[in-house]
Amino acid sequence: MYQIRIHGRGGQGVVTAAEMLALAGFMEGHNAQAFPSFGSERTGAPVVAFARLAPNEIRLREPVLEPDAVLIQDRTLLDSVNVFEGLRPQGYVLINSSQTPEALGLSDLVAKLPKGHVLCVPATRYALDRIGRPLPGAGMLAGFAAMTGLMKLESVQAAYNVKFAGRVAQANAEVAELAYEAVKAQLGEKQHA
Repeated sequence: MYQIRIHGRGGQGVVTAAEMLALAGFMEGHNAQAFPSFGSERTGAPVVAFARLAPNEIRLREPVLEPDAVLIQDRTLLDSVNVFEGLRPQGYVLINSSQTPEALGLSDLVAKLPKGHVLCVPATRYALDRIGRPLPGAGMLAGFAAMTGLMKLESVQAAYNVKFAGRVAQANAEVAELAYEAVKAQLGEKQHA
């Protein structure tokens, strides 16, 4: 079973991102599950959602405590929430930022995890450019797909096409493609470094 934890802030589409991740996984033949952790959510408050992908039925219903991947939709959470808690030794970390992980003060994490397992992608910048709103979910999921190879870009785009229609679906598909290509380019650079 592959477990993903998504951290963000209220209003960033964290719950939708988890749902889209599960839907994209389901489209690729995985059993999938997504659910949020609710507290006193309000716009701007820290929010966390969970997703699981597995070849067989998923019976677990508790929060993801030992994630295989952590997606951080708001880099300001790095200073206020222990977003890396329980991360597996071979885990993946994707941060919504135009800075490098090292510039964000994560050199120790980069050194601890395998090469290419800690990356940043400017998903909000892509979303503002294409959607006109700071909704980084499609970019984060596409970046996750590029990092892990667990799903295809087309599955992420198809999931957004199921949930949204017309221009919104197209804009999310464009955000996903930009993020996917940006992460693939970083992985190519890391292989040559």
